[in-house]
Amino acid sequence: MRSSKPVTVTLGEMRERVEARVRSGAYTSVSEVVRAGLRALDREEAALDAVLRQKVQEALNDPSPPIPADRVFEELRAYHADRLRAAGRDA
Repeated sequence: MRSSKPVTVTLGEMRERVEARVRSGAYTSVSEVVRAGLRALDREEAALDAVLRQKVQEALNDPSPPIPADRVFEELRAYHADRLRAAGRDA
C-alpha cells in the first residue's frame, strides 16, 4: 500500500528540464526529480537560516552601545529626503 497521496504538479516551462534529467538516467522518475528539488530547497533554507542566526548572534554580541530607535528613524528619514532631493523630487 502506498504511504503517500499522489499530488498533481504543473511544471510549466520547467517540464522539459525535469524530463531531460529523467532521460539522462540521473533520475528514474519525475517524482524523484521533484523530491530532489524539495530536498535542495530544504538545504538552501537551512543554510539561509544558519546565516541569519549567525548575523543576529553577531549583532547581539556587538559591544557597541545601542542606538535609540528614534535616532535611527530620524537618520533614515533624512537619508531618504536627501535621495529624493538628489533625484529632483521634493521630500
